Amino acid sequence: MEAKTLALSLFLLFLFSSTISGSPPTRKVRPREPCKRLVFFFHDIIYNGKNSKNATAAIVGAPEWGNKTILAGQNHFGDLVVFDDPITLDNNLHSTPVGRAQGIYVYDKKEIFTAWLAFSFVFNSTEHKGSINFAGADPLMNKTRDISVIGGTGDFFMARGIATLMTDAFEGEVYFRLRVDIKLYECW
Repeated sequence: MEAKTLALSLFLLFLFSSTISGSPPTRKVRPREPCKRLVFFFHDIIYNGKNSKNATAAIVGAPEWGNKTILAGQNHFGDLVVFDDPITLDNNLHSTPVGRAQGIYVYDKKEIFTAWLAFSFVFNSTEHKGSINFAGADPLMNKTRDISVIGGTGDFFMARGIATLMTDAFEGEVYFRLRVDIKLYECW
């Protein structure tokens, strides 16, 4: 009887210790496929004091040493920009827009060129209606950067996923174009 009790005790001790050892269960995790994938381009033209007719973005906050028509030195640290940019299906600024990219970006670091983004793609076309909302850090010197898709409305109700950003064009401190590859993993 003692041998059976000892064997049962050792088995239970082994079972208990293996469940609290901190090692995760060995389970194969399959990568999920996106339920929807979209690619758009958005075109940002920052107001520089001379281009008010074409500007789609403006500096609305600047550090003490900066101003609101020229991006500040030190990697534009402290500049807050609001934008209402056209979204196109290709990289041509003059293509017919399919929506607007509306939001803000803040240059948030002195040491390196980086920004924090919060914006929405707002659609009202025959193909898409509603919005997709984004937020996240944008380390601009990286070739590609991922930001979170944090929600949406209309055709994109409660969407969740990842948007991979890539700078497609950059012309001084007045114009840039981003390629946005959106992978939605929650679609309703």
